[in-house]
Amino acid sequence: MICGANEIENIVKEVDIAIDDRDCVVLLRGDLASGKTTFVKHFVKSKHIDSAVTSPTFSLQAIYGDHIFHYDVYNKTLGEFLSLGMFEEFEKKGIHFVEWGEENLEKLLVDFGFRVFVLNIKKIDNKREYLIEQINS
Repeated sequence: MICGANEIENIVKEVDIAIDDRDCVVLLRGDLASGKTTFVKHFVKSKHIDSAVTSPTFSLQAIYGDHIFHYDVYNKTLGEFLSLGMFEEFEKKGIHFVEWGEENLEKLLVDFGFRVFVLNIKKIDNKREYLIEQINS
């Protein structure tokens, strides 16, 4: 789906329907400034949660409401992420959005039985192309 900035609610609805309010991890992939944090901001807003959403690049994790978790692993290797005890955070009930979640993390999540989606975001001029893929059930 290709959306302009004023149409992002459409992809938010699609992702919300796909995850069906069930516990899961959504790996957000795209180039720098492709809109990963913007997507999370609109998703949180769609849940009527009044929180300031920013990329947790340095804090690693932000929590919105009781059940929406947001991670940014741009500056971390999988080994560093694991050594910080962050993998255990995925056991918490809710929706976990991971910016820069690469294939090695995806494989580990699947191996441990987590429900995983990948949202690929591609910049196309002033619009974005979104592709949501469910990796496992």
